[in-house]
Amino acid sequence: MKYRKLGKTNFEISEIALGTWQVGGKWGSPFNDKTADELINTAIDNGVNFIDTADVYENGLSETAVGRVVRSRSERIYVATKCGRQINPHTSEGYTPKVLQKFVEDSLKRTGLETLDLIQLHCPPNPVYYRPEIFEMFDRLKEQGKIQNLGVSVEKVEEALKAIEYPNVNTVQIIFNLFRQRPSELFFKEAKKKDIGIIARVPLASGLLTGLFNSETTFESQDHRNFNRNGEAFDKGETFSGINYELGLKAVEALKALFPGVTNLAPIALQWILKFDEISCIIPGASKVSHVKSNVSVYDLQELTPDKIKAMNAIYEQYIKPEVHQIW
Repeated sequence: MKYRKLGKTNFEISEIALGTWQVGGKWGSPFNDKTADELINTAIDNGVNFIDTADVYENGLSETAVGRVVRSRSERIYVATKCGRQINPHTSEGYTPKVLQKFVEDSLKRTGLETLDLIQLHCPPNPVYYRPEIFEMFDRLKEQGKIQNLGVSVEKVEEALKAIEYPNVNTVQIIFNLFRQRPSELFFKEAKKKDIGIIARVPLASGLLTGLFNSETTFESQDHRNFNRNGEAFDKGETFSGINYELGLKAVEALKALFPGVTNLAPIALQWILKFDEISCIIPGASKVSHVKSNVSVYDLQELTPDKIKAMNAIYEQYIKPEVHQIW
């Protein structure tokens, strides 16, 4: 494992971290504590020291599992969680300092931790980014020792740029992968100027970039890859990076042609992301131990050559960019 600095936090965190949206079972399947513990322990055993969760993942069970495992380990493991998505309806009016403070305190109880290394606003509605009182409240939580750092998880580049105008925002979690390249333009430059830690989420485009799906692949009814392809439940960009599934499969076939004989493209897709120095870490998810091992196998690969990277980017330019580049 290799490590990078998480912006102004000065945390030295693993390049490959662990996202826990689907820890404990495949999206849509019942949560399983044993599976969750096994996945998190496997990640830590392989050098992962940064784990990302959220209060809404499995209705708090993900946070509970992360806290339980982290407290059982001797290594220094950094825990990042999120708050805000419990607000229903999810509107700016629902965001108040009192409500958010309660969410943070509930996360502390579930994890059993004395302080949260990183709390992130969880893709808040756009008007929230223009409410200084929301961001200022987290300074008080830091003074109280309940949190160490504030970050924001965003949907759009514009939101990321607005968030980093607040001096207490230390990290931004944003969708970034071979099929979602817009953040690497203006946002990466501005974030670097302000020493913002960038956490790349949805790095495999909801599994599309593994190369393991085809037109016959089916997803469970409660899996967002089944019910949210057109943004029926939340932002469309969260599912397959907002790409039309069939178009995505065509792009993946072109990607496979660049790497003949490779059955699992996931480590290659992660390696492409790591070529960007501005990235602090990647948080691929896992619902099986094999997924964790696949993610960390990025270090077993030969370096991507400039020609390969150019060819990979050409696939984005041809298939994906015209459809999604300016949306997020």
